[in-house]
Amino acid sequence: MLGWAVLWLALVALSLHFLLSVHAQYRHLDPQHYTMYWSRRGWLWLHISGGVLGIVLGPVQFLSRWPRSWPRLHRWSGRAYMGGMLLACAAAVGLIATSPAPAAITTAFAGTALAWLLTALVAMNGIRRGKVTRHSRWMTRAYLVTLAPVLFRVLLPAWIASGRAPTPEAIALLLWSSWLLPLLLHVVLSFAWAKWQRVPQPAATAPLR
Repeated sequence: MLGWAVLWLALVALSLHFLLSVHAQYRHLDPQHYTMYWSRRGWLWLHISGGVLGIVLGPVQFLSRWPRSWPRLHRWSGRAYMGGMLLACAAAVGLIATSPAPAAITTAFAGTALAWLLTALVAMNGIRRGKVTRHSRWMTRAYLVTLAPVLFRVLLPAWIASGRAPTPEAIALLLWSSWLLPLLLHVVLSFAWAKWQRVPQPAATAPLR
């Protein structure tokens, strides 16, 4: 439990740093700060708004006592999360359609949006069928995809610091890695945890009198 708590705290810290950096860059309404997004800033604002909503509401959904103590608020915050996700994905379509970036980058960006949409829809389908464990598992995966831009902001400077050039192919690779690697890690850990729980635990022996 301590390990998971430390991991989630680290993700929250990285997310906060990401949100502050995005605000610092795009709060100045001029072409210098927006670069290639200046002519598409409407799509960018919609995408960022939906993404910020998902990043902020995600951790709230995972508070252990929240769903049981406040089920109605949990449902409405979940709906707001889904709304933010749909807004961000719709805006991503606009950004991709108007992007001058190479196909490798736009394809990776589209893959991220599609992964976010699919994982969230699987989670929604799970709770509609009354499968709470399945819903929780896939909401975690959906949130890991939500954090893909956060992880990308970590991977890209690390890639450049290693002395490698940020070519379009490298950027595309980092975009794919920013959500595929966390998802793969979650699947492996979930499988290992489920397998460990199925292993019969030794019965406690009665104390000698």
